[in-house]
Amino acid sequence: MMMMMSNKPSFKKTNSFPLKTQQAPNSQDQPTSYWRSPHHHHHRIEFPTSPEVPEQGDQIFHAAHPQHPISQTYLPDLFTCASCKEFGSGLRFTCTDCDYQLHDFCALAPPALMRHGIHPLHKLIFFHKPVKGGILKSRCDICDKPTKGSVFKCTICSFQMHPCCGMLSTEIFNISLHPHTLRLLPMPGQSSNGDPAGLACGECNRRRPGRVYRCTICDYYLHAVCAKNMVNGLSSQWVQRHRKGEHDRDCSQGCFSSGEGIHWRAH
Repeated sequence: MMMMMSNKPSFKKTNSFPLKTQQAPNSQDQPTSYWRSPHHHHHRIEFPTSPEVPEQGDQIFHAAHPQHPISQTYLPDLFTCASCKEFGSGLRFTCTDCDYQLHDFCALAPPALMRHGIHPLHKLIFFHKPVKGGILKSRCDICDKPTKGSVFKCTICSFQMHPCCGMLSTEIFNISLHPHTLRLLPMPGQSSNGDPAGLACGECNRRRPGRVYRCTICDYYLHAVCAKNMVNGLSSQWVQRHRKGEHDRDCSQGCFSSGEGIHWRAH
């Protein structure tokens, strides 16, 4: 028997994002965007305000796809999320009747985020479709990539971010890329010639716009756009990169372009 979730999620008062299996916070409210079966367990995906989530394999009816049930599963292949329009791999919600797929954090996104560590002053509303930004291309204020689908957006100021970026916070730790705690730096400015004043990332070895994490102990930097790949599954399944036309590796599993170069699947 399916039941409708009628409340909103409680909010976890922390600015740290450990990027590992963790307990969901005690929840006084639940999201209104989906129904689920009464048998459920906590899952590793957490916003700074995280709802309880269904057990893997349990079916839910999501408001964005009401015609068929969707269930959480793990698949190693690459997919494009029907909500945020970004790539993902690994855990997702899928429809067995059609090709509809959602990131788990998009499927379980709360209607709003209050006091998010990265944007604590204003409430961030979840929009299923991107808000028009005039003639300029709308971009995420965390990773600086275009927002083509669902976003968390502030209705008071112009701040917005992808749901995946909403999983990040002001500090990250316990990650395989670096042994120390990384802290999010303020928004970078521009260099004298107008180019983004980016910092070289220890993961992709590039300079690019967008927010950057810095090690609290040593001189290590990590782009937010690289950090989010640990959330959406790309860093574990599609970690290798090469430039267009360079196929010196085994690409039998297929390549894809994420805007960060061409990737091939790790073996």
